[in-house]
Amino acid sequence: MLTDVRPLRVSPAYRRLFLGNAVAQLGQQMANVTIAVQVYALTGSSFAVGLVGVFALVPLVTFGLYGGAIADAMDRRTLALAASGGAWAVSLVLAAQAFLGNTAVGLLYACVAVQAACFAANSPARNAMVARLLPAELLPAASALNMASFNLGFTVGPLLGALLIKWGGFEAAYTVDAVTFTATLYALWRLPSMPPEEGSPRAGLRSVLDGLRFLRRSPNLRMTFVLDLCAMVFAHPRAVFPALAYKVYGGGAATVGVLQAAPAFGGLVAFALSGWVSRVRLQGLAIVVSILVYGLAIGSVGLASALWVGVLFLALAGAADVVSAAYRSTILQVAAPDQLRGRLQGVFIVVVSGGPRAGDFLVGSVGEATSERLALVLGGLACVVGVLVAVTVQRGFLRYDARHPTP
Repeated sequence: MLTDVRPLRVSPAYRRLFLGNAVAQLGQQMANVTIAVQVYALTGSSFAVGLVGVFALVPLVTFGLYGGAIADAMDRRTLALAASGGAWAVSLVLAAQAFLGNTAVGLLYACVAVQAACFAANSPARNAMVARLLPAELLPAASALNMASFNLGFTVGPLLGALLIKWGGFEAAYTVDAVTFTATLYALWRLPSMPPEEGSPRAGLRSVLDGLRFLRRSPNLRMTFVLDLCAMVFAHPRAVFPALAYKVYGGGAATVGVLQAAPAFGGLVAFALSGWVSRVRLQGLAIVVSILVYGLAIGSVGLASALWVGVLFLALAGAADVVSAAYRSTILQVAAPDQLRGRLQGVFIVVVSGGPRAGDFLVGSVGEATSERLALVLGGLACVVGVLVAVTVQRGFLRYDARHPTP
């Protein structure tokens, strides 16, 4: 039952990639909270803070798709190094503007856009490397490890950023981010070269469309994206956390923090007990069950009148999301051919990044029109219904067998 760490033991190259990704995720979340606080300090406007997400979303979608095509057409290590170098340069600019006392919020928006573009180009390349570094039977364990690093960064990064701002101002937070990011560059530098397979197409619009056509012909891969969208668009609860904290639970900012951390904490617990994930053969069925549990848990948060009950259900939702993500990532790594893996990882980035933002808007709008608790109940039910409808249309996904992976 305990965490399967064999991927870290058997492959030094994967170990470097994992540690580099973990540091990058920690720094990204630390920078995200610092940028949000600085924007609010400059403008005093929550709308201006919300625009940070808008400036990040467009580059994420655009460069996520095109970055995946580039990852299939060139050496993935080279692309990851170039994109990470660009992100590091943005970290240096953020630190410099803080030391110089910048008051132009437009500069911060520009940094966010460039940073998102670098991330969108970098992530498909790094994720597509994993299947070359590990045997197929260890990919579920590697996916669980990657989700653990994400949840750890999502939990610790904002807290560390807030502490650094309090201790040394924006300058300290941005400087620590820039310094720690050098570990990511070093880890990528130590990886072996990963040139494209013979016959891989050139990067371009045609290459992107070829990847989307392949996805249209691949029901199992397509279902992993559809099911994730059911969870993230219909039942993503983050937008109503402030209202829940103040209006339902009678708390304040600290209660918002507890609600924000609960899913990530549940994800870390699931990771600690994830040793069994590599032994599950029917991974499609496991994804469906996990997302159904997620939807029911989010709906139950809307029914909870006590804070500890709501936190418990949020932690359960976070644990279910980690299990789902581990198998969805594994299917993508194993069932997709290597020459298309970068482009499909690009679609993965668009879904994973865009789905929660659409979910924030939907759940927040429903909460504003009705009530926040009802929004969560309806969102959880919509997630469950969406999953059941999708599985009814594509029943073969329930029979997806890890021993015989088919896209």
